[in-house]
Amino acid sequence: MTSIRLLLADDHPVVRAGLRAVLEGEPGIIVADDVATAEAAIERAALGDIDVVLMDLQFGPGMGGSAATRLITAVPGAPRVIVLTTYDTEADIVAAVEAGACGYLLKDAPPDELTAAVRAAAEGRSALAPAVAGRLIERMRVGATSLSARETEVLSLVATGRSNQQIAAELFVSEATVKSHLVHVFTKLDVDSRTAAVAVATRRGLIRPTPG
Repeated sequence: MTSIRLLLADDHPVVRAGLRAVLEGEPGIIVADDVATAEAAIERAALGDIDVVLMDLQFGPGMGGSAATRLITAVPGAPRVIVLTTYDTEADIVAAVEAGACGYLLKDAPPDELTAAVRAAAEGRSALAPAVAGRLIERMRVGATSLSARETEVLSLVATGRSNQQIAAELFVSEATVKSHLVHVFTKLDVDSRTAAVAVATRRGLIRPTPG
């Protein structure tokens, strides 16, 4: 049986070392390389000897994991990509899947779940954590209440305490456009204030909880 060749992409050395320790002991799995940036993952995957990429979502100030996934999977014969992250919000999950990821796991997944996901991906099957699959099913069930990418972006900035003026400047749009997005958000979430919108969206996993 041909071994599955893995590429680990994460900006934390301890995480890469931990993943290598877990996966290298599995029969039929070879950790071919590990990289610390999304850009390096794209370059390494392009060499053509990788079967599966374990991709983080956040890489500090550089390119994100979803963008890297899109570029990696756009190439014919590309390796399969599994996102491995701490984020389980609907926005992150949908962005990764739409970018071409065949799997989405959380970093607290047990080793056997991680190994099974790698094998599933190598065989051309999807590999979603149960909680992630549940989010996607719920999104399909109540699709009308799902926020667009821009609405999610605007509400995420609201959650950080930014004003409409600040959000408009950061997104290079007018304040009227920001207000329009918020009106749509309020309608979809059935709320009447910024605070309530943030609370409901966070509870539903539509945006990431704000730190602190």
